[in-house]
Amino acid sequence: MAHVLVFGVTGYAGRHITAELLSRGHHVTGIARDVSSVDDRVTARAGSIFDADLVRDAARGVDEIVVALPARALEEDGPRLIDALPTLVATATAEKARLSFVGGAGSLDVSEGGPRLFDTPDFPADYRTEATEHGAILDALRETDDDLDWFYVSPAASFGAWNPGERTGEFRIGGDVLLTDANGDSSISGADYAIAYVDEIENPRHRRARFSVAY
Repeated sequence: MAHVLVFGVTGYAGRHITAELLSRGHHVTGIARDVSSVDDRVTARAGSIFDADLVRDAARGVDEIVVALPARALEEDGPRLIDALPTLVATATAEKARLSFVGGAGSLDVSEGGPRLFDTPDFPADYRTEATEHGAILDALRETDDDLDWFYVSPAASFGAWNPGERTGEFRIGGDVLLTDANGDSSISGADYAIAYVDEIENPRHRRARFSVAY
């Protein structure tokens, strides 16, 4: 049984990952600004990932640190998720915990050798900031020292509360190229994404690497 710290425990991906962890008997500490709706089985703490003292205290003794938060600034001139990365890296390294991120699909390549999806003409402008911020986090992780163990999981292009889908237990694992089905669609449910994520926690196969999940 692992002790997993989840930032963004009340969000779409965070809720699904937490539910999957609990179903497998893991202990979860969850951080969110409002924890009133968090499952009673979770050790819930109200706070922000930008509070360095909270990050260090909450991570004490954990095995895994999961970051399931938007990458963009949520307020004008507010902090971006990448601003919390130095504290997260230092804390994970000190605790010998594995650091992981719920990433985005926008930083995936559309084909071998690129371009990235967010660099294509048809990529929605409304999502470009979020996508490029997530891409910057992935790039920064790849530049970290080898003593940091990390992984980053990009979902399919259609992933979120607007397309919840169902739990099937069947999906494909890819690398840096966007996975699509025979019809050119790229999707994954929250529950199946969480299965792939927790599988990686339990049986690490992508050390210091990004992988992707889709049907």
